Amino acid sequence: MALDRLGEPGALVRRARDGDGAAWARLVEGYSDLLWSVARTTGLSNSDAADAVQTTWLRLVEHLDRIRDPDAVGGWLISTVRHESLRLVRHRPPPPDERPAEHSATEQVVLAREHVCRVGSALRAMQPRCRNLLRLLAAAPSYAELSAVLDLPVGSIGPTRARCLAELSRRLSA
Repeated sequence: MALDRLGEPGALVRRARDGDGAAWARLVEGYSDLLWSVARTTGLSNSDAADAVQTTWLRLVEHLDRIRDPDAVGGWLISTVRHESLRLVRHRPPPPDERPAEHSATEQVVLAREHVCRVGSALRAMQPRCRNLLRLLAAAPSYAELSAVLDLPVGSIGPTRARCLAELSRRLSA
């Protein structure tokens, strides 16, 4: 079922809260393809993407009664699957031939400080708009809060974030 035929997501969430299995099934059917595509953009394997999507649905079940804006459930699901996917990426061990050599605790501290300094230098060299957006994103506010603070439309935050992260990545690899 395509999202445009899903109907009113807020109404489905409210019905699912009341135990309507058909409403829950429509939510799952309407959003699963989108969640899979978000999970796969992080480079996860099929099995890891399946874990991220499944955990996202579990999180919705756990928080269904606490969703403040049922009409925004799509954004909530996308944010949740992105966080779950990135968590899996961070905790995935590198392939055996790419594992870094072991460093002493002192070396690890020095390397971490050097990395923080490089990131700080790269951020300082960026335009204030990107620098502010990335710093605020580190505090994990909602897109609605970012929109208000940065005076950006909510719909432009994601694409702007992607451009700013790409610029930061270019600066760090230079």
